[in-house]
Amino acid sequence: MSNRTYSAETLNEVLASMGVTDQTSVERYGSGHINDTFKVETKSGVRYILQRVNTDIFPPEMLKANVLRVTEHLAKKGIKSLEVKGYENPWRLYSFLEGYTSIDLVTKPAEAELVAGAFAKFQNDLADLPAPRLGEIIPKFHNTVDRLRLLDEAAKADVKGRKALVAKELAWVDQRREEAARIVNLMASGDIPERITHNDTKINNVMLAPDGTNVVIDLDTTMPGSALYDFGDMVRTSSAAAAEDEKDLSKVYSKKEYFEALVKGYLAKAKFLNEAEKANLAFSGRLITMTIGIRFLTDYLAGDTYFRTAYEDHNLVRCHTQFKMVESMEAQAAEYEAIVRKYSA
Repeated sequence: MSNRTYSAETLNEVLASMGVTDQTSVERYGSGHINDTFKVETKSGVRYILQRVNTDIFPPEMLKANVLRVTEHLAKKGIKSLEVKGYENPWRLYSFLEGYTSIDLVTKPAEAELVAGAFAKFQNDLADLPAPRLGEIIPKFHNTVDRLRLLDEAAKADVKGRKALVAKELAWVDQRREEAARIVNLMASGDIPERITHNDTKINNVMLAPDGTNVVIDLDTTMPGSALYDFGDMVRTSSAAAAEDEKDLSKVYSKKEYFEALVKGYLAKAKFLNEAEKANLAFSGRLITMTIGIRFLTDYLAGDTYFRTAYEDHNLVRCHTQFKMVESMEAQAAEYEAIVRKYSA
């Protein structure tokens, strides 16, 4: 969570600018590390979520335009989404999602199926968003070729003298360089189309209602991309048998039954996919997991400047878990491809 502090006077002034004057409490809310989030209680009983956008990470005007276009488009279609009550950069106000809860970790295949279906529906619901193109909030966010370029630059600079310590990891990446360009090349050729994607497909970004409906939240990275990037990150996070920073690599692998649940849930709702996208679903899990591992390795070489770390080799440990996950997916590649074919039929 951000370390920024705000006086009660400041928070009250912000709320007043958005038409809320009967607040009884404004308290920190949630566990996010990027934006500052508060829950607002009022005398009338109406509750809100107040957020200050981190403008060091997000271009504020582009982000505002994206969020408003996405939420307004969904609302016009009668689809439950975040309801924006006020947006005065860098602050915004949402209606509180009453009755909805979230899950922090996938613990059973049914939850993996749920999260995959939720994000597939989200992509499907935005497939008819009219032009113009949404703003690219973080350019080349999942572009593995560009992530390799940044890794090479960090290795060449070697600002912390760590390159010699990761020769094995760099060689591991080199063995997979040609494969890393597959999705980028298929998008460049037009075989895989650009879609509107969420880009942070964790289960705790799906709010659940008792009647089984759900709402996808945290729209800040919703922007143009490949549907495969979203699915791949679901495989990375929802099929993992261990934590992202597990030091005992014998505990790290991709769980096949969870992968199958993801495929089942996703293909049931992702009606827009073409054959090239379906053919690369299993591969996308390996690609995005490798990409995140490359990002951890790059940050380790650069001196741990991006990801928050708890100890000196934390990013290297994270890199190892991602690479081990990739190896697990590679070992099960034939089975994973067969699962995709089963649900694509």
